[in-house]
Amino acid sequence: MQVTVLKAKFHSACVTHAELEYDGSCAIDGALLDKAGILEYEQIQIYNINNGERFITYAIRAEDNSHIVSVNGAAAHKASPGDRVIICAYGVINESEVKKFKPTLIYLDEENHIDRIQDHIPVQAA
Repeated sequence: MQVTVLKAKFHSACVTHAELEYDGSCAIDGALLDKAGILEYEQIQIYNINNGERFITYAIRAEDNSHIVSVNGAAAHKASPGDRVIICAYGVINESEVKKFKPTLIYLDEENHIDRIQDHIPVQAA
């Protein structure tokens, strides 16, 4: 059986632009995309921490080291500059690979600099 797993995520990314008329969907700093292993035009899901909006789009490459996270086109109605978002990419793997699979989890500060990188989410305590 195949299962869909979290491949990579940017946690608490700060939206820098929301461009309604821009061609493309979510421009992300190219160096950050490379670090996460997210490909240009790869499907991503965005979860807006500020307003609860959740939507599917695709990643496009912004200038390397620009710290840009620009939500573009129709998606610009769902996020505003300054909003904090979680950006996730998923992949499909064989169920037998799940136990040894490790996602890339990149935690960003308010200026989209990398705060830390992890390969697991701690167990949530009661």
